[in-house]
Amino acid sequence: MKAPLLALALLAIPLAGCGSDEQSSPQATAPAGTRLTLQLADTAQWQDVSAEIATVDQAQVIARIPGILTTILVREGDMVGKGQVIGRIVDNQLGYQAGAYGAQAAAAQAQVKQAEAELARVRYLYENGVYAKARLEQAEASLATAQAYVRAAQAQQSAVGAVAGQGAVVAPTSGRVLRADVPARAPVAPGMVIATITAGPTILRLAMPESVALQVHAGSRVSVTLPGGGLREGRVLKVYPSVVAGQVTADVELSGIDNSLIGRRMAAKVETGTRKALLVPQGFVTSRFGIDYVTVLAKDGSATEVPVQTAPSSEAGKVELLSGVSAGDTLVGKNGK
Repeated sequence: MKAPLLALALLAIPLAGCGSDEQSSPQATAPAGTRLTLQLADTAQWQDVSAEIATVDQAQVIARIPGILTTILVREGDMVGKGQVIGRIVDNQLGYQAGAYGAQAAAAQAQVKQAEAELARVRYLYENGVYAKARLEQAEASLATAQAYVRAAQAQQSAVGAVAGQGAVVAPTSGRVLRADVPARAPVAPGMVIATITAGPTILRLAMPESVALQVHAGSRVSVTLPGGGLREGRVLKVYPSVVAGQVTADVELSGIDNSLIGRRMAAKVETGTRKALLVPQGFVTSRFGIDYVTVLAKDGSATEVPVQTAPSSEAGKVELLSGVSAGDTLVGKNGK
């Protein structure tokens, strides 16, 4: 009976020792680093939109008279100045009309000379008592009529010359030629577009869905991805008060735009207001094998790495946490930061 009791006592000694070791072991401590308590903050809300390089206006060079475009002096891409002659239209009929009116003026001049001679003869005879005063007045009226015919023919000739002068195709503004589709020696009619020229400063023109039109206003920020891959930010100048095919147009002031390709498409985002988001400095996020992690501090002082989903933020040096954590959690900076 004593032997079994002795064996049980000996087995209890090591078990008691094990229990005392577990109670005396220290708790895990969190790594050193900056603490950050997550809070919802306001951040800009962005909408992807279509954008193209444009100018404030486009001026059309229009034919003012019918005829033949004998010369065109510009091509697409050329720079022109306001008032520069870029082509010429010739109407052969105007030449014939000018010749006809010139002949009428010459005939009227001959009538004037004849009337002047007749008036001189009648005045002499009137002064010598041969003709009555009525005959003198008749000769004076004939001279005045002939002189009026001369003035009328000359005015018609000047009008034809003025119309012919409108055959000069003149640039209405300074800018770059976008289109010059009409070739030389082609017949043109009044109102026909000879060329299209940029007018005003170069801008970025947005085409936005009408659902976000009321959220965009003058001064809203616009982020543009340049063809080389960089980003540039501008501001909305004007939102046009019309909807065309479900799209609203807005002009954006963006410095340094390359206007060599008017109409070039670019990727852009426009600010449509603010929303609540969890923003943290980039230093609190660690990436391994394509997965992002943050270190979360537990209530008992321990720290755990939690996988999160992140997104770029409009604030420099910060990222947005989309999932994995919530407001009120405490993060620990990586590498003691």
